Amino acid sequence: MSRALIIVDVQNDFCEGGALPVAGGAGVAGEISEYVDAHHGQFDHIVATQDWHIDPGAHFSDEPDFVESWPPHCVARTRGAELHPDLDPEYIQAYFRKGQFAAAYSGFEGLLAPDDDVPTGDRKPGAMPVPGAEDADSSEGSVSGEDAIGLDDWLQSHDVEDIVVVGIATDYCVKATALDAVQAGYSVTVLRGLTAGIAEDLDDAVAEMELGGVDVL
Repeated sequence: MSRALIIVDVQNDFCEGGALPVAGGAGVAGEISEYVDAHHGQFDHIVATQDWHIDPGAHFSDEPDFVESWPPHCVARTRGAELHPDLDPEYIQAYFRKGQFAAAYSGFEGLLAPDDDVPTGDRKPGAMPVPGAEDADSSEGSVSGEDAIGLDDWLQSHDVEDIVVVGIATDYCVKATALDAVQAGYSVTVLRGLTAGIAEDLDDAVAEMELGGVDVL
């Protein structure tokens, strides 16, 4: 049995100063890095998810309701879609990008990014994976095709049975990822102190996860 840590959407646009900031997001980025540095030996695999929007349709809106529609955020190949600089990518093995052409909250909707298009342990804060990416056609960041590997397939191929989830946002993508992981048959724990949520009161989100079979610590 293998154990995996899933780091959900710790991206610039979801942290202070971003297009869709979550209070405490930057702090959580640093705290996750400290946790991984101290506990990486307890995990066989560490992966991360990214919102990676190209043309997500009604998910983007000029008049968002902040429930089903949102201001534009995490557009592929922009700085907003990249990892927050306080999240150290040194131990992250794989990245799963979601929401390219439709809304996607769960990491289990993500597809494996190419090895030559992801951050490395040598990444400098604020750096882009491709020079001039801010001006690039975001469709170049598309991850698709019959050979594309989803998160569940990747975890199964690495014999993962036990999952720990951290990241942003507690009441959206963290919750969706954790609940989908349970449905896929994994044993799932969310470390609440290593998440940041949109709502001021996260009790409902925690209760929903616990009712769905997630251990929230």
